[in-house]
Amino acid sequence: MSKIKSIQPVFTGRSLFALVTTEDGLTGLGEGTLNSRVEAVAATLKNLEEVAVGKEAGNIEFLWQDIHRGTFWRGGPVLESALSALDAALWDIKGKALNTPVYNLLGGKCRDKIRMYSHCGGATPDELCRGAEARIKQGFTVL
Repeated sequence: MSKIKSIQPVFTGRSLFALVTTEDGLTGLGEGTLNSRVEAVAATLKNLEEVAVGKEAGNIEFLWQDIHRGTFWRGGPVLESALSALDAALWDIKGKALNTPVYNLLGGKCRDKIRMYSHCGGATPDELCRGAEARIKQGFTVL
């Protein structure tokens, strides 16, 4: 496994992801959305880049401990959201490097399907209803 080359915040609508790239070109994506604080989380990801670049991408627990416990003040929701995004992205990279789903690295598969929810969106009741109808057509049963 190679070293971390970069960490980039990626916005998709109102969601925020960490895109981590290694020196050998592998990429991992981890979600770190914190509603109404995504810009703060994005800035924190750029700060974490200073800490993580050059470190082994496969040493996930070491990086987590170093970031979470390695400063005088432990994080609140902004740091924890950024750290969560970085953590998930590193697991994504490790799964790709080992050519296995991440669940195999975390103890194995435990179910064949999961129930997912989706936000409907919309600033008005009509928009909310249209959003709900669209999600139901996509197969979501929890809104």
